Amino acid sequence: MEIIKTKKESKLVVTLKGQLDSTTSKELETNLKDEIGAVKDIEFDFKKLDYISSAGLRLLLSYSKTLGGKAHIVVKNSNDVLKEIFKVTSFATFATIE
Repeated sequence: MEIIKTKKESKLVVTLKGQLDSTTSKELETNLKDEIGAVKDIEFDFKKLDYISSAGLRLLLSYSKTLGGKAHIVVKNSNDVLKEIFKVTSFATFATIE
């Protein structure tokens, strides 16, 4: 998985390419560890993300809880498969899906 981070004031934009599964979610967690306490919002760009597993969803949920809820986590550019996963899992209650 490729992780590209851009910080814009108090918002962190994270672009992911590949798959977010049990192995790569640990990589993402490690990669964002120092950033989480320094931002108020995270925007995930999933335009190039092919797959997300339950481990990836758990990690995003933990970020949502850490930052104070749905208003602070935004997921953009999801493909139809990812949108269906978010719908089935009710993930939209924890993040803003655009």
